[in-house]
Amino acid sequence: MIYLFLAEGFEETEAIAPLDILRRAELEIATVGVGRKTVTGSHGISVVADVMDCEIAPDESCEGIILPGGMPGTLNLEKSENVQKFIDYAVENNLIIAAICAAPSILGHKGILNGKQAVCYDGFETQLFGAEIADTRVCRDGNIITAIGAGAALEFGFKLTEAFLDAKQANRIKESMKCIQ
Repeated sequence: MIYLFLAEGFEETEAIAPLDILRRAELEIATVGVGRKTVTGSHGISVVADVMDCEIAPDESCEGIILPGGMPGTLNLEKSENVQKFIDYAVENNLIIAAICAAPSILGHKGILNGKQAVCYDGFETQLFGAEIADTRVCRDGNIITAIGAGAALEFGFKLTEAFLDAKQANRIKESMKCIQ
């Protein structure tokens, strides 16, 4: 199972676009409400999560985690004990850890980006402690995938599909969505 965490104030596009793409790829992905089942994004859009963070624990069923950005969503993700446990579990088990917009700062604060290439929303680069800032919209370095923001949400979703499946499946979804012809 892939877990996409939603904290109050998350950036809606950064969560929903990758979620849609991964579900089109028929991957098992669950939205996880941090602290509540219905979570409201930074633009007032409420989403009913599949599960609450208190209902799950990191275990062998976890294949990876996704952290959408937004404010104060990123801050709310970072202060969540359960989110921190999932990040630690993903690091320990070399699972995919994906973060977009301001959310890569969470990984930077934990030292996870040390020696890795990463990207984030403009102005958060100083929070990516130890990272080499890449000159791209979406960046994959090993099991870490980062993206610059809402405008790169589709690319982020395709890169996730590629990481969990392969490039052929990612291209199949791109074609079906008319992102390439």
